[in-house]
Amino acid sequence: MATASLLFAAGDRPCAADIRKLAESDGNFSISIDPSLDGNADEGWVEILANGLTFDLTGLAPFAGSEPPPVAYHYGLQSDFDQLDLEAITLVPGPHLLAGGTMFPVVRGLALLSAQLASLASVRGIAWHAARAASHPQYFQRGVMGWIEGGAFPGLGLTALATKQDGSMQSEGLMLFTGQELLIPASIADNEAEGAKVALRLLNWLVEHGRIEQSVTFTGPSGEPIQLEPVENSGILRVWGGTHQGT
Repeated sequence: MATASLLFAAGDRPCAADIRKLAESDGNFSISIDPSLDGNADEGWVEILANGLTFDLTGLAPFAGSEPPPVAYHYGLQSDFDQLDLEAITLVPGPHLLAGGTMFPVVRGLALLSAQLASLASVRGIAWHAARAASHPQYFQRGVMGWIEGGAFPGLGLTALATKQDGSMQSEGLMLFTGQELLIPASIADNEAEGAKVALRLLNWLVEHGRIEQSVTFTGPSGEPIQLEPVENSGILRVWGGTHQGT
């Protein structure tokens, strides 16, 4: 399921009134349910309406925060970023969207709303659960808003790239968008910068085109032929250099 958490220092989490204030100033989303105003006991959550979709934001002050998710990758953050002392508020699709929590419009909508919420005061980082990635708020906001406006997919933030012991690189979090993960073997990723360049180009194309069921050939950053092939029954897309022919 698409899920994002906004990370704050202890005591800095926003309350429902802060979310209402941002909604009023932003104008691109609204509060559709706010228990603190609807005659019910304030329970530290609100329902947000954005582009016809509803999302639940939980962990609001003064109630207990959400549990910060495990994070393995950091983007745009200082090297001494320490998640252990942070508290979280968490954004998920509304209950009626849960069955479609991996549908592209829902995932895209949740990413956009997370980027808009990144304007809240004192946000230390945005954690995208499916990628186990935490990003600086401005880095996340800039990447997602650029993508929404027609730019490249923010592959480092909404997905992540892991370098494995054998030198290969594999995406984490692409599964949420396409149902597959990308594997770049060490023979192509031996130069980490070049491997990442190939990966980001492919991630952008894959998110745009969706799940791949048969081999596709691309032109690499240096003009070299690159083949992308689904590995049967594995959920993995493997990259080949040259003119590999699958079996």
